[in-house]
Amino acid sequence: MTDSPPTDDKLAERLRHGEVEALAELFAMHQARLWRMVNFRLDRRLLGRVDPDDVLQDGYLAAAQRIQHYANVTSMSPFVWLRLIVSQTLIDVHRHHLGAQQRDAGREVAIQAGGSPTTSASLAIHLIDGLTSPSQAAQRAEAIFQVEKAIGDMDAIDQEVLALRHFEELTNSEVAEVLGIQRKAASIRYFRAIRRLKTILAGVPGFMDDRAADPRTTGLPEQRDHD
Repeated sequence: MTDSPPTDDKLAERLRHGEVEALAELFAMHQARLWRMVNFRLDRRLLGRVDPDDVLQDGYLAAAQRIQHYANVTSMSPFVWLRLIVSQTLIDVHRHHLGAQQRDAGREVAIQAGGSPTTSASLAIHLIDGLTSPSQAAQRAEAIFQVEKAIGDMDAIDQEVLALRHFEELTNSEVAEVLGIQRKAASIRYFRAIRRLKTILAGVPGFMDDRAADPRTTGLPEQRDHD
């Protein structure tokens, strides 16, 4: 008979007692999700220079150093706590490699929300990646620019809701916790952001045509309502 997987409540209790083994279990359980977050939010200028796996390793070491602090964040679930530390590690990587090249820090969502100055750019790049035909490839750079500009005009929290739900694949409850808002508010913002995003993407030449032919070829999110 195999042992049942640890629950968040059990892991949280063990983390509060400073158990490094609990941190290792937590990291192994969510490594794929954390890698997806880092890969999505990594500034494209650092591709080939920074490996997401290295960011995860540094994030794990940072978490191990801060494990005694977990007892002071009793309202934070283990995964959200670990994601926060990895997010902070990634922000440090951006600062180290890009320095003055970084975007205005005023565009960031509060650090506790895991916000990043690259959210709108990352959303645009991943959404337009589906345009792959020769004629579309010629339009890709301009499409990314236009979509990033339009997404940048959206509320910063709405941008984060889209990123968290569809590219990091967090549940609505996790999104609410990460952003420090109520679950109902997170859900409302999500549906509002999806409507706005579909309007934006409808103006991208070829985007909706590709989606009609094969929805898997584009990054347009489908609405998800799970918690």
